[in-house]
Amino acid sequence: MSNAEQRLGQSDALEELKALRGSIDNIDAALVHMLAERFKCTQKVGILKANNDLPPADPAREKIQIERLRKLASDAHLDPDFAEKFLNFIVHEVIRHHEAIAADTGN
Repeated sequence: MSNAEQRLGQSDALEELKALRGSIDNIDAALVHMLAERFKCTQKVGILKANNDLPPADPAREKIQIERLRKLASDAHLDPDFAEKFLNFIVHEVIRHHEAIAADTGN
């Protein structure tokens, strides 16, 4: 392969890399917006729980959600272990928020 062909191939690769990174950036933005919307809902759940003297965590629901998410991940060809870790991270943060809401309301 000549230097000119190499440069042309590299140029094409850089263009494809730029396009892929643009898509990744768009997906990251969508993820942030979806997480923000999710946390708006879970804040309302936390208030509802606190106002009705319900516990911040619901281990039975969390177990069902993890099983559900693992199945969705598997169906989408995403590593179910990764999906479970991701959900556990989110649930941990939600519970922390619910505990703070309960503390603020005196429950």
